[in-house]
Amino acid sequence: MCKVIGIDVSKLTFDVAFQKKDEKFSFFKYSNDAKGFTKFMKIIDKEDLCVMEATGPYYLFLARFLFKQGVKVSVVNPLQIKHFVRMRMVKAKTDKKDALMIALYGQSEQPVLWQPDEPVIMQVQQIHSAIEGLQKQATMLHNQLEAFSRFPDCDKKVMRELRALLKTIKLKIAKLEAGILEKIKIHYANTFNALTSIPGIGPKTAAILIAITNNFQKFDNAKRLSSYVGLVPRIFSSGTSINGKGHITKMGNRYIRKLLYLCSWSAKKHNSQCIALYDRLSEKGKPERVIKIAIANKLLRQAYAIGTKLNKYEENYEKIFAF
Repeated sequence: MCKVIGIDVSKLTFDVAFQKKDEKFSFFKYSNDAKGFTKFMKIIDKEDLCVMEATGPYYLFLARFLFKQGVKVSVVNPLQIKHFVRMRMVKAKTDKKDALMIALYGQSEQPVLWQPDEPVIMQVQQIHSAIEGLQKQATMLHNQLEAFSRFPDCDKKVMRELRALLKTIKLKIAKLEAGILEKIKIHYANTFNALTSIPGIGPKTAAILIAITNNFQKFDNAKRLSSYVGLVPRIFSSGTSINGKGHITKMGNRYIRKLLYLCSWSAKKHNSQCIALYDRLSEKGKPERVIKIAIANKLLRQAYAIGTKLNKYEENYEKIFAF
């Protein structure tokens, strides 16, 4: 009988917990390197499932090693484990306890199997992470400049240095974004051209969509992609006393969600399906922001349909493919 192995990965080590039939849980600790991986393989049977969290870059080497060895691997969102632990009202938090809870989650939820992204996609994701970090720095510097400019006697030298630094960061962001586009155009030209045929989807958004979806191989339907991005509506209603306003979850990828929201501004004027959606929701009196979020979700679903089938956008596209 196969067993579910929960793995809590940290920078230097990883903790393992599993339960054989009618036995107590067993716990092991290994070094997070090739030597530790080899030792870990000795306790894994052919049909076992290894479950771990997607915590930073530390899980990747182990996950890729296990995948190459033919071991079934599931990599889950840390938020899913966090909510699972809360439901069980567990207060203690240790590496050993975390491995145990991940194993119990795997037994209970049977998460989908993981496969590694293509090497180019991983490179693009790294560039994207670097861009996000630089954008945070740029925002901080912009806010600091704004604050200092309000001082009656601001230091002109400080202002000059901050402006120069902000300009340098923006140039680096532009250079990295150009690098992403170059890689995507070379390796995923067909998908890129198909996506940019959608009115409202620009080159930057198309490139990031390809990166986060592993060229649309990571998600088996548009709804799961919408959930990952964070554009799925969350209903807030219970009984007769609670009837709050619905809103999106905002638990997904913030950067692509922002890009799609900006794309909705153009799509509401040039994308026939989005124009119809805008008119319909406007007639119902929906706020502009709510309508643009709905358009962003529509664009994402169009992108999924076109990205998986590699057909360019057509006016009657929605009649041909179901979203």
